[in-house]
Amino acid sequence: MQELLGRISALDPSASLGIRVIACFDELIVGQVNVHGLLAAAAALAGCPAGLDHAGEITRVSPMGETLERSTPPAISSERVSDELTVWIEREAQAQPNDAIILERLALAVRIRFTDHGSSAATRDMHAVLDDQVDQQRRREAAARLGLSAGTRYRVVAAPLFAQWAQSVPWPSDVMTTPHGTLHVLIAPASTIDAPATPSGIGGTAHIEDLPYSLRTATIALRLTRAPTQGSICADEFGGLIDLLADVRGESSNPDVAALDSLMREVPWTSETVDAVLASATVRQASRTLGIHHSTLQSRLETMRS
Repeated sequence: MQELLGRISALDPSASLGIRVIACFDELIVGQVNVHGLLAAAAALAGCPAGLDHAGEITRVSPMGETLERSTPPAISSERVSDELTVWIEREAQAQPNDAIILERLALAVRIRFTDHGSSAATRDMHAVLDDQVDQQRRREAAARLGLSAGTRYRVVAAPLFAQWAQSVPWPSDVMTTPHGTLHVLIAPASTIDAPATPSGIGGTAHIEDLPYSLRTATIALRLTRAPTQGSICADEFGGLIDLLADVRGESSNPDVAALDSLMREVPWTSETVDAVLASATVRQASRTLGIHHSTLQSRLETMRS
């Protein structure tokens, strides 16, 4: 599927987006993601809420993965899964080109999920393992059900729903809501330093008790990826800095960071300059990496400081 995606994207970008939707749901089905995760994925892909009616029991999820009020909205595009199952997406404006394929793949995934498990009340073991608010005993029990071994170290891998996968992997996975949106999250062996997904972030190694830390570092690593040169980043590359970043909560703000972020969006050379300076021991070494005179780099740095 991913090889096909690569060929099609070069010919027809709009068709490529549809194939990405199919590839995304293929990964979620293989990973046995539960119904809430499937709805969260559909909502994130469509950019509007998605819902399910199972024998009168309604579940609605926002694009950020939040559970919404249990009522059927008036503006929906729906697809019947079975006599007791209907799924939909809630778009008030004009339908988008990929709405139909999102709805079709959501219906297929939900049908498979209910066939395999008989109900939507599947245990959220991945969430229990990765939620830092869950007590350790419950986390260990959930980890055991996932086949994780006590005393063994693992890494969390985080990828967006539109990530391109070079291959499927037999790792526990689910779709999770994070402060940075809905992500496809997997628990990989500690030896994993390069994930088969682009883009993706690979967290630091941790025992079962500390896997929420690995998730935070994986999310940070994902945010630091930069296509096409850095499609997958491992938290290990940043040493102790990643630990500091992992402890910074989402509501924290820094005016210098905000100013640099704005500059990186407005001035094309800022991003590569920051990368070169961080990876170099001296300004002259950074200027050689960039292929510019050191005085030019000095001028850039002065611009960034101001």
